[in-house]
Amino acid sequence: MPTDTNSKTKDLRLATLVAALVALGGLAPLAWHYYGPEQRAAPAQDKVATAPTPAPVPAPAPAQTPATEADNEVAPPAPPGAEVVPPEESETDRGATSASPSGPTLSNGRAAGLHLAPDPLHLNSSAALVMDQDTRQVLAQKNDGAVLPMASLTKLMTTLLVLEAKQPMDEVLTITEEDVDNERHSRSRLRVGATLTREEALRLALMSSENRAAHALGRTYPGGLPKLVEAMNARARALGMASTSYVDPTGLSNRNQSTAQDLAKLVAEASRNPVLREFSTTPEHVASLGGRTLQYRNSNRLVRDHNAGWDILMQKTGYIVEAGRCLTMVARVAGHNLVMVLLDADSNGARLADAQRLRKWVVAQNGWQDEQPVLARAAAEPPRTRVAAAKDKRGKSEQVASAKSRKAGKADKAAAKKGGKSAHTEVAAKKTKPSKDVAVAKKPDAKKDRGGRVRHTFAAGRSEEKG
Repeated sequence: MPTDTNSKTKDLRLATLVAALVALGGLAPLAWHYYGPEQRAAPAQDKVATAPTPAPVPAPAPAQTPATEADNEVAPPAPPGAEVVPPEESETDRGATSASPSGPTLSNGRAAGLHLAPDPLHLNSSAALVMDQDTRQVLAQKNDGAVLPMASLTKLMTTLLVLEAKQPMDEVLTITEEDVDNERHSRSRLRVGATLTREEALRLALMSSENRAAHALGRTYPGGLPKLVEAMNARARALGMASTSYVDPTGLSNRNQSTAQDLAKLVAEASRNPVLREFSTTPEHVASLGGRTLQYRNSNRLVRDHNAGWDILMQKTGYIVEAGRCLTMVARVAGHNLVMVLLDADSNGARLADAQRLRKWVVAQNGWQDEQPVLARAAAEPPRTRVAAAKDKRGKSEQVASAKSRKAGKADKAAAKKGGKSAHTEVAAKKTKPSKDVAVAKKPDAKKDRGGRVRHTFAAGRSEEKG
């Protein structure tokens, strides 16, 4: 009896085990579906879903980011077949990590906290200076003695010395591998083998901060790059730029360093050169280089934007990571030539806002009458439009004069019928030089009667002429 009971128990256990195995076999695919390797990699909240996911719905378009200063500009149409070069393509590197092997993400000035120095204008730039070019009076300053990298502001000294060397402007230069930036890998549309004149290289280096053009200018300087760098440092000492040092002609090295005080001296000196003034303030330029047509645009938006209301005589922008956004210029403000230096702003818009803020502050502090609104209105209208407007104005004036003449003619006819004269005829009579006889007859009559006989005399004269 016990034997039968044990046998039944074993059979029951075996049946339960078989049923469990069968059930487990049916659940295995479902378990693999929910707990397979792909699902285990997903977040936990995704595993609890039991209903099948609906068909994917296309995601809505991402919201538009706020427009930048470049987006707000309306660029002039490029010539057919021309490549448009962005305004600051050549002066920027490809990112923070390309600046050096360690990859700094902050400028030297911001790393030192110079931008936090208190100033009444709350400038974004770490260093700034405004000086009257003629009197050399400093009108505004912030950390103007701090030694900072100057980036492409270096090109002002490079181009000044190249011009002073009196080399042929029409000499053809060839871009070589030596001119390629292997330190920061900055962009350039001047390919190796491209040819351009020294004049073209000067213009591109100044207006659009073209690095390869600037390097080619230095490479072809009398004695080569070493002699140019030596001359750059010697000229800096001669100008009293005691805290300035140069190591290359482009400014791509962060060892090109200066202060706002020193750069103001350089800008004041460089602005005396008419070629530097013209080339640095060229808004757009079309260059033909080896079968390619490139449209370059000035790297300074205040030069490109006619509505900005700035009368800029000379300028230069600059940027590398260690230097931040830099700007130097000579601007005509309220009858004064002001030298402005801005170093280490954190964006293009910030450095332009600082320039605007400094301008308004200097004008207010000195009680000047700023002509900026007038300049803005005048510059907002292209030259052709202004000529057309002048023609329209002359046309309208002629139409008005013609209408007045017709009206005056009708008034004369009406006055003639009544035996009198119109006001228009009287004015014309005063402007007409009378004969001696008429003048003699007019003097005594005018005292007695300024109306009758004088009018009668001129009316009689007209009647005789008609007869």
